[in-house]
Amino acid sequence: MEFEKLRSIIVEVLNVDEDEITMNTTFVDDLGADSLDVFQIITGIEDEFDIEVAQEETEKIVSVGDAVELIKNAIG
Repeated sequence: MEFEKLRSIIVEVLNVDEDEITMNTTFVDDLGADSLDVFQIITGIEDEFDIEVAQEETEKIVSVGDAVELIKNAIG
């Protein structure tokens, strides 16, 4: 469930095909995201899942899988 919602956010922000997005996909290297794109994705995660992501946590998010783990840990 988290992955599907996250994938929708990524598709909306980066305008990429959802088939390109897997748990191993990296935001910068695979999807070409810049720091503003990553910020928008994090903001989308916070809004969608009603969580707050600490700045130090955002720096650890490199791949889609990293983001899914962060969401799972935050929502318990």
